[in-house]
Amino acid sequence: MKTLNILWQRLVTPDGETCERCGGTQDAIVRAIPQLREALRPLGFEPVLETREIALDAFKGMPSESNRIWIAGRSIEDWLEASVGKSRCCSACGGEQCRTLEIGAETFEAIPEQLIVKAALLAARRVDGKP
Repeated sequence: MKTLNILWQRLVTPDGETCERCGGTQDAIVRAIPQLREALRPLGFEPVLETREIALDAFKGMPSESNRIWIAGRSIEDWLEASVGKSRCCSACGGEQCRTLEIGAETFEAIPEQLIVKAALLAARRVDGKP
């Protein structure tokens, strides 16, 4: 079985906390992985999730790197033909302008599971050589 690598990175404070939008994305990924296992199995793929933590000091220098997802080596915004935006976040982020995902007129602070699933299915088709 081929692997479909999914990488997600987010801020984690020294106290082990993360922001609400990263927490929301984490919940969505946890729900998406079992769906992807079922959907990808007939295609011969197994989703493999890797989670990376960004320390607070590193986050302050690159807040737009938090709450990022890559699937099969490409960003989720590439798979979904989305744009990256930013908006003020919560206390864990120190009020930084954190990453958002924009598709059409919609802006997502936490990345919903349906977008994660959609991007992964698009990636599996492309990796499998289908348009």
